[in-house]
Amino acid sequence: MLKEFKSFIMTGNVIEFAVAVIMAGAVGAVVNGFVADIAMPLVGMLTGGMDFSALKYVLSPEVKDAAGAITSPENAVRYGAWINSIISLVVIGFVMFMIIKAYNKTKKPAEAPAPAGPTQEELLTQIRDLLKK
Repeated sequence: MLKEFKSFIMTGNVIEFAVAVIMAGAVGAVVNGFVADIAMPLVGMLTGGMDFSALKYVLSPEVKDAAGAITSPENAVRYGAWINSIISLVVIGFVMFMIIKAYNKTKKPAEAPAPAGPTQEELLTQIRDLLKK
């Protein structure tokens, strides 16, 4: 079983998949940083200084005791963070599209298959028809 597992792991598809997963994680981190640190501040500036990550709908506010310690945390729907995630998804999709497009340009176009000649049966049929004349 160990030899079969080693053979499976060492096949090209598994290794390529592992590299793709690692690269996707790295690209995702870069894109999330781009969206959070560059794109969203620009979008916020265009929308009058709005910080999308701070947008939320509070379901129940936090409760503090007399000493000021939080006894019950705030319960909120953070839709601004979700907007950031949607923008990240769009940017990641665009980046992956551009990577795939560039990769496809580097591949050689598939050679056209050689024209198929007549089959043996077609040749025999032609010979038979010629002999009948």
